[in-house]
Amino acid sequence: MSKRDHLQFGPDVIGYPLLFVMLLWIVFWIESRFGINLNKYGIYPRTPAGLIGIFSGPFIHGSLKHIFNNSIPLFVLSTALFYFYRNIRWKVLLYGLVFTGLATWVIGRPSLHIGASGVLYMLVAFLFFKGIFSKQFQLTALALAVVFLYGGLLWYVFPIDPKISWEGHLSGFFVGLLFAFIFKGVPLENKKYEWEKEGFDEDNDPFLRQFDENGNFVGEPKPEETIEASSESKGAPQVKVTYTITKSGNNYA
Repeated sequence: MSKRDHLQFGPDVIGYPLLFVMLLWIVFWIESRFGINLNKYGIYPRTPAGLIGIFSGPFIHGSLKHIFNNSIPLFVLSTALFYFYRNIRWKVLLYGLVFTGLATWVIGRPSLHIGASGVLYMLVAFLFFKGIFSKQFQLTALALAVVFLYGGLLWYVFPIDPKISWEGHLSGFFVGLLFAFIFKGVPLENKKYEWEKEGFDEDNDPFLRQFDENGNFVGEPKPEETIEASSESKGAPQVKVTYTITKSGNNYA
């Protein structure tokens, strides 16, 4: 879809984010239902075997609290991404997942890193910085809403809790910031008023015709009236008189 297309809240805007979150819960249900532990498929930094976690790690969560804390923000932020940035949404989401995981694999501690919080931080950073850089009021408002709702997440890019993968959070944050610079262009159409468009003719504009040359409001122009006058004499030529009544200021002309 072109960036100039009118924004519409179609089923894909909410459907794909919902499917993404559902996949997280399906994996968690399978682990709980069948007693399977998939943590070994998380990201283990700087090992060849740990590379698989770049793709599988975001779908694995260690507890009900862990997946619940990620699910609602992921759904809200990915929906905002799919609605406002639909021309680049898949690139941001898929590339963001891969590069966030790769950065975590490079800088992470030698332990298993699981969960979708790295993608969550990527979305927060991208939506905020892209919205500020765009200088469009809709996206700036979105950026401020993201800060209001999830600004507290910023603390968790620092190693304040050894049980939390702050490396994944930090990786996602910088990937989102980088994407805000990389993905150029204006995602929303800057609509112009009729009088801002090229070729605008003020003399034929219905609104401006209600004002005289001094800027006084005179209302809609009166329709032309036609009077036909005929001679009493048979065969005399017909005379057709046409006149127009206008107002100038407060006086009739």
